[in-house]
Amino acid sequence: MSHLRLCRAAALGLSLALAAPVPAAEAGTCKGTLYLTLDTGNMAFADAIAETLRRHDVRATFFLANEKTTRGDHALDASWNDYWSARAGEGHAFGSHTWRHGNFLRDVGGGVAYRPQFPATGVETLDTAGVCAELNRVDAAFRAAAGRGLDPFWRAPGGRTTPIALAAAKSCGYAHVGWAPAGFLGDELPSDRYPNRALVDGAVAKLRDGDVMMMHLGIWSRRDPYAPMLDELLTRLKGRGFCFATLRERAG
Repeated sequence: MSHLRLCRAAALGLSLALAAPVPAAEAGTCKGTLYLTLDTGNMAFADAIAETLRRHDVRATFFLANEKTTRGDHALDASWNDYWSARAGEGHAFGSHTWRHGNFLRDVGGGVAYRPQFPATGVETLDTAGVCAELNRVDAAFRAAAGRGLDPFWRAPGGRTTPIALAAAKSCGYAHVGWAPAGFLGDELPSDRYPNRALVDGAVAKLRDGDVMMMHLGIWSRRDPYAPMLDELLTRLKGRGFCFATLRERAG
């Protein structure tokens, strides 16, 4: 097992900078805890989402991949170092989302078929060392940006894993984390069929204590972006008595 891993067990109508802070829930008043997770995506709403989290005093868990962004760079380029450093300073948690944001397709022999997205280079076969390299390269970039490493978990793009991919990641210190059915916030679905209002209403009605929620810091395909709804979503969930924590806190 990697010694590196063993050593540690705005955006489209959203202008919140001048809004009043939203008070955190008082200790002992929580009726349940939710775990908000944020995958990199195209990073179009990265700053606006960070401001929303600050206003609500909510700590989230970010899953990082070196995805192409709307700025024309990539999410783990040095140009994003200040962003990740600031989030680390705010107390958020961080996991690997693979370096090239690839799909784990199927197990083949002693390895796993993997299709990278950034860059799209076709299907290759990763052995255990190859899977760990995909995860640990994110750790190295984040460490350079934030002065600390990732927390010991990862998320496969699309949540799609294989037995060999899971075992390989475990061997280098990463546990896989998906999301609850109700926690799929739907920000990557077509907005004409899944309007923001319906998605928020559904999440508020269905989320339960312990659920992991998942959205992105920006999505290429959705015409009506979901990210500006995060403020309302957090407000309404707090109104139901929920508090928020990171996956690091859940792991204890």
